[in-house]
Amino acid sequence: MALPVFGPDTCEDDLDRMLENATAASNFLKAISHEGRLMILCHLASGEKSVTELETLLSARQAAVSQQLGRLRLEGLVQPRREGKTIYYSLTDGRAIRIMDVVYDLFCRSEGGPARTP
Repeated sequence: MALPVFGPDTCEDDLDRMLENATAASNFLKAISHEGRLMILCHLASGEKSVTELETLLSARQAAVSQQLGRLRLEGLVQPRREGKTIYYSLTDGRAIRIMDVVYDLFCRSEGGPARTP
């Protein structure tokens, strides 16, 4: 995959679009740049989880997990589903799954980590 080349003759519309895309990419990367949020995304990549399940998997307090889920929800990366008193979360953005695959390949696979299943 080749990246586009921008030069002095690039039209204003293309530069504006590039700035908009850079802003969107920056916001997306900021949302996943926290280790707690990244771990939540790792767990949700394998399927829907309840807040309680995430607390257990992360060994974290409910308040901390809820705060991170709130940020991911604000960025449109996860969505909640209520069943009785239990709230379940799942990934809503295919970009998050693609990024998690890349992060896993770059940082985990070479360390003999667990195998990822699609």
